[in-house]
Amino acid sequence: MAMLALRETYESDPVGLSIHMAGCLFDATGDLYRLDPCGMPRPEALFTRFVGWTRRDHRLR
Repeated sequence: MAMLALRETYESDPVGLSIHMAGCLFDATGDLYRLDPCGMPRPEALFTRFVGWTRRDHRLR
């Protein structure tokens, strides 16, 4: 699972993980808008998917 690999890679740098994922969120938002500007997911859903899971107290499934 990619999330587990990222958590392991950034184990000693949780802020770095959040920053990395925020950059991915930024890129994905632009891509999604170009593909379908009217079908964008809600901002909360995108944030949770890209950044919300990076919190240390958030459990991965």
